[in-house]
Amino acid sequence: MTATGRNDRLALGMLSVFGLPPIEFVDLAAELGCRHISAAIQGMPLVPLGYPPFSLKDDAALRKDLFAAMDDRGVTISLGDGFLVRPGADVGALRPDLDVMAELGVPRVNVVSLDPDLSRALDQFAALTEHAARRDIGTVVEPVPGLTIGDLPTGLAATDHVGRSEFRLLVDTMHLARSGSGASELAALDPERIGYAQLNDTTLRPRIDNYMEEAMFERLVPGEGDLPLRDILAALPTDIVIEIEVPQRSLALAGVSPIERLRPCVEAARRLLADVQAG
Repeated sequence: MTATGRNDRLALGMLSVFGLPPIEFVDLAAELGCRHISAAIQGMPLVPLGYPPFSLKDDAALRKDLFAAMDDRGVTISLGDGFLVRPGADVGALRPDLDVMAELGVPRVNVVSLDPDLSRALDQFAALTEHAARRDIGTVVEPVPGLTIGDLPTGLAATDHVGRSEFRLLVDTMHLARSGSGASELAALDPERIGYAQLNDTTLRPRIDNYMEEAMFERLVPGEGDLPLRDILAALPTDIVIEIEVPQRSLALAGVSPIERLRPCVEAARRLLADVQAG
């Protein structure tokens, strides 16, 4: 904990705020006592909440204002999100996006693959890792059920293939549990293989038929579902960022503000981390 009582490990995930403009997102994190946020190059208004579109790549003034806001509020971007491996596309085209992330001081980017060709996806991961490393940016891969890298073993195979310390795993608690892994599998890993974590809760059985819809729109506040979150957090490295990724579309559409939606999540995360630290 810092002298101000903030836990420096906590971040707010962009998926939780459904396209909230970047400056407002920084203010939200600061109000909730979080040191970090995740960010994508383009705004992602996945839920119609009236937020204006934005592009960190195309809007130099926005980048300047965002950097100033982060400096003023003591908030950094801990993860550049939204990097995709697509069929027929080369990740070399993402170099301008990486340039933007480097300008904003982003230490790592997250990648998932939509290309069903596993071999090609792994090679593209390696290429992206190289492009990012040239900009002093690390890369994490997020296993997501239903995608090319769908579980922890496949994620580990990806890190083996890339074979670089700059390429590590992102552990999302919902994806981890729903793909059949848990705390014991994490505890067995070299901690250096894990570079980032996303914290949320859910039920062990699906609440929505479409997994991606549930994952992107309706997760639960930590402690309100079935996941053994304390055990999972205890198995993670103690120095990585813990990002709160709890999208709640139903509440957002009902008019519940971002700070009202995320305050319970932040409070629950702090309790969990304090419990883990206390042993």
